[in-house]
Amino acid sequence: MSNPYYNSPDHQMFRDTCRKFVEEEMVPRAREFDAANRMDKSLYKTMGELGMLGLRYDPEDGGAGLDWSYTQVMYEELGRSDNAGATLGISVHTDMATPSLAEFGTPELKQQYLRPAIAGESIGAIAVTEPDAGSDVSAIKTRAVRDGDDWVINGSKIYITNAATADWLCLLAVTDPEAGYGGFSQIIVPTGSPGLHYDLLDKIGLWGSDTGQFFFEDVRVPVANTIGEIGRGFQQQMMQFQHERLVACVHTIASALHLWEETKSWTQQRMLFGKPLSKMQNTQFKMADLWIQLTTAQELINTCVRELVEGGDATDKITMAKVHCCRVASQVADQCVQLHGGLGFMKESMAGRAYVDTRVGTIGGGSEETMLAYLAKYLGF
Repeated sequence: MSNPYYNSPDHQMFRDTCRKFVEEEMVPRAREFDAANRMDKSLYKTMGELGMLGLRYDPEDGGAGLDWSYTQVMYEELGRSDNAGATLGISVHTDMATPSLAEFGTPELKQQYLRPAIAGESIGAIAVTEPDAGSDVSAIKTRAVRDGDDWVINGSKIYITNAATADWLCLLAVTDPEAGYGGFSQIIVPTGSPGLHYDLLDKIGLWGSDTGQFFFEDVRVPVANTIGEIGRGFQQQMMQFQHERLVACVHTIASALHLWEETKSWTQQRMLFGKPLSKMQNTQFKMADLWIQLTTAQELINTCVRELVEGGDATDKITMAKVHCCRVASQVADQCVQLHGGLGFMKESMAGRAYVDTRVGTIGGGSEETMLAYLAKYLGF
């Protein structure tokens, strides 16, 4: 389901580029990435050479200067890779770790970190969540205390995607505990910094990405590594979350649609009681119902993208999309497992993989409950 608003020859050319990358570089190596619990870093370099890593960023910084519709195209194609874990690692790099840097970073920070990130020569990760602070970002405790021209950082971060892959972190830390929402800052922290180490975590799904916990023990980085203004980190992070959530919606529904297509093909081949499974009314009704849900989710995504391209504020619609798309993806995965029968419960099954991969959707990037609380407030409750 491509976005009918943005389907020009240029969009199609870029889609072809992304599709070729997925088919040649990702699909054949999906199980390899699963076994390694991370995507091969060389693929980031390939993506950089293809112009896939800085789509919306300023050409002066090495970006392509394109609009959100091209990001949608790319993640629709990545959604067909049959590897949500690897795609998650890519999205962390393109739409979680770098948006604030691109928008608020100094020329020096962009030269040192953003330009290599766009080229695929260095990989970024976002470090916000802590053992006692997830969706409630304001509860984070990791401290950055100024000492001359340096920040001295202590604390920990957990559930950090790209933990073993990242060359640097976009860290959200408390820099003024007395200033409330004005007491947070975003800081670039190289992962090779003395005093910084990590442990990898073992996930039930998304095997193609590395996730870990970071520990900061008197980690020193220059104050010049601060992204934007000191004390504006919370607000910048909230803006960055919008990129993360919409990319998650695009990829999630593209993956679910791919699974629906594969399941349709399976039901047409699978013989049961002397006829294809697809000829049974129960199958037809399930698949039709899932198609309705996928179509409505896609239309909501298209609306979000259109508003962003036209310069609008799509925060409320992105919030709705985060809730709806993740629910739809989980329902699609659940029903497709059922239609695959015993095969759907196997690790090698696309349906089985989707079943565990989609479960995190209502948790990560702002839980479903947090999204609903925001919407309730927006609606005047």
